Formats: sequence, C-alpha cells, structure tokens
Amino acid sequence: MLDWLRVWPSPCPLVVWYMGMDIPRKDAKRKKAIRLAVVLTSLALAIVGIAYGVSRLKIAAPPVEMSALWPDTVKRGPLVREVRGIGTLVPEDTMLITATTDARVERILIRPGTPVRPDSLVMILSSPELDNQLLTAEYAVKVAEADYAKLEVTLQASLLDMQSKITLVNSDHNTAVLQADRDAKLAQNGLVSEIDAKISSARAEQLQEQLAIEKKRVEISAKSDEASLAAARVKVDQLRADYNLKKSQVDRLRVRAGFDGMLESLPAPLTPVEEGLRVTAGTPLGKVAQHSKLKAELKIQETQVKDIAIGQSAIIDTRLAGGGSNGLIDGTVSRIEQSIVGGTVTVDVALKGALPQGARPDLSVDGTVQLERLNDVLYVGCPVYGQENATVQLFKIEPDGKYANRVKVAFGRRSVSYIEVKSGLNAGDRVILSDMSAYESWDRIKLN
Repeated sequence: MLDWLRVWPSPCPLVVWYMGMDIPRKDAKRKKAIRLAVVLTSLALAIVGIAYGVSRLKIAAPPVEMSALWPDTVKRGPLVREVRGIGTLVPEDTMLITATTDARVERILIRPGTPVRPDSLVMILSSPELDNQLLTAEYAVKVAEADYAKLEVTLQASLLDMQSKITLVNSDHNTAVLQADRDAKLAQNGLVSEIDAKISSARAEQLQEQLAIEKKRVEISAKSDEASLAAARVKVDQLRADYNLKKSQVDRLRVRAGFDGMLESLPAPLTPVEEGLRVTAGTPLGKVAQHSKLKAELKIQETQVKDIAIGQSAIIDTRLAGGGSNGLIDGTVSRIEQSIVGGTVTVDVALKGALPQGARPDLSVDGTVQLERLNDVLYVGCPVYGQENATVQLFKIEPDGKYANRVKVAFGRRSVSYIEVKSGLNAGDRVILSDMSAYESWDRIKLN
C-alpha cells in the first residue's frame, strides 16, 4: 500500500519517487569500501609521484649582485710575507721632570708644546720648611768649621810646645856631651876625679835618651793630631754635604727643563700640575722629549708576532703627517715587548730616514714588517675569514662568470694582503673573498 506519491518538476520525463519503504541492497557497503580504497590508493600514489618529481628538480641558485662582491684571481709567483700593525710615533729620548722635595707650585712659566733648552725655567716652587732647613745646615757647617779651626790651632800650639822642649833637651844634651868630653880629658891628666868624669858622661847619656823620648812623643802626637783633624774634617764635610743637598733642593725649586727638546703634557693617567698645588717628592711635573728623534711603536696581534725578529726591515706609513710619497719611511725592528696586552704585542721600529714635515709624537701610523720572501708559491688575496694554516670554504667563480660553486681550500702562510694556497685552487681560478656567511646553506650561487 502506497503512503504517498510526489511528482518532481523537471525538464526530464515525469519522475516518480517512491517515498515510502527503503529497499535494502546487499552489496552497497562492500562497493562503497572498494571505492574508498581505490580513491585513497590513487591519492597516495599521486602524492608519492609529486614528491619524487619535486626531489628530482634542482634548487634554484640564489642570485647575488657581482658588484657587491670582492673577487680575486689565484696567482703563482714570488710573495713577500708581511705583518701589519697600527701604532704611534714616540720619542726615542724622553725625560720626566719630577719634584725633588715637598713643595707648592708658585708659578708655571712654560706650558706644554713649547721648545725648551736644558736651562729653560719651566716653573717655580716654594717650600718654607726647606728654606729653614737650608739655613740650619748653613749654620751647622759654620760651627763645625770654627771647631775645626780651633782644634787645628790647639794642636799646633801643643806641637810647638813639644818641639820647644825637644830643643831645650837637645841643647842640654849637647852641653852635657861637651862637659863629659872635657871631664874625661881632665881625668886622664889627673885634674879632676874619675867619678866626676863618669857623672858627666852619665848625664850626657841620660839627656840623649830623654831627647829620643821627646822626639818619639812628637811623632806620636803628630799622628794623633792628624787623626783628630781628620775626624773633625769628616764632620765638617758631612755637614757641608747636607748643606749642599739642601741648597741643591732649594735651587731645584726653580724647575728647569734639563733637556733639549719639546715640553709635553704628562701622559695619562698622570695629572697635570697647576699653580697653588701641593706636590710631594717624586711627583711628575712635566715631560721633555726630543721630537727630532722619533721611533714607531706598533701593536701587532699576538698570533702574528711569533715570526718577527729584531733587525727585520719595516716600512712605516706616516702619510697622515706629511702626505704624498714622503709619508713612507724605512725602518728596522729594534725591540719586541715580551708581555701581551689586550691581545697585542708592542714592537718598536727604529726609523732610518728623515721624518716628513708635521711628524710629531703620538701621531698615528701604519707599519708593515717584512718577514720573508717566498719565491714560487700559489697565493690569493686574504678572504674575510681566512686564517693562516686553516681550511675554509670559498665560492669559486665558473669560467663563464655566471655562477659560483662552493669549494674547500687549504691555506698556508699568510701575509698582510695575501695568503698561500696549499690545495683546492689552481692558478687562474677566480674566487670570492667577501663575507658569504649569508649563503652558508647554499653550494651554488648565481652572479648577476
């Protein structure tokens, strides 16, 4: 029994749907599962095919503007190994002016930047304490000199007394000898007794011994007087030396350059002195340098200083001072500092030629030290990240200049601008020396 009939409007013939009871199909689920499996299998095969096709495609090389790169050509031939460093010109001969005693700065007569002579008066210091010490030392010397003169007179008077006594004893001895000779002759003639003759002879002998004793006493007294005078003289000399020291310190309150050159400002961290400032002994007051004799102090990287030796040739570029060809001057390595400061080692270069006009201390310079000459090596310009005896990767430009491929290059010894190539490149190859870290994930680039 039909529930209801529905007529659907259509351009096709009248279609009558039976909207009542469903008619079950026995193979519907099975066919649906088969269709689903076929669809999924086809889709999987399509995805695999697409992935395989994509994998077979080459990744397009990224474009790079050639004008923004730094290319160079590998060469073979002689190579001069050099090490470069920056530094300053410094005087070979300098002298630091220091205070010799505690004092106060009264006046500054010459300021830094002024040429000075050894006797040029730079500044005047004052010290009332030192003036008083000088006056005391002067009086002490005068007292000691007076004591010495008094002792000398006293000893001379004593010596004269002893010499006078010797004269008297000598006179008595001579008289006694004559009397003994006379009594001896008279005794032979029986005119005096033999006892009187013996008495006269004994007296003569006694006076002779006394004369010898007095002479010995004078000799000993002379040596004693000499020692006393020497001790007194030492005291005088000691006090005079102290006086001279104090006088020298007072004289040095008038500070002189003491050196023929240019008065310079005190280097950091020393503090320049000003008028009215109290200074202690040893305080730096100024610096004098001879600008006609300069040397270059170069700062060389500690990794590059190992091959530098005293006596090697160097070229100092002072064109910032003089300009033109006169800015280059030859030199030789004269000193190599042993300590390392801030990753650099100080190397002194003695300059041979005349300095360019305008050269002065503390002027920045650029120096190149020549290490050795290599006669036949393969070399190229130093890349941005090319280190000595290291292996790096560079982009080698293809012959047509349209692409560049990444290659592994082993470097050897390095100079300032060039580095030895051990392997990975041949003469005539063109490579890119610029920083290519932005393309480190690419093995090939396109050059525009």
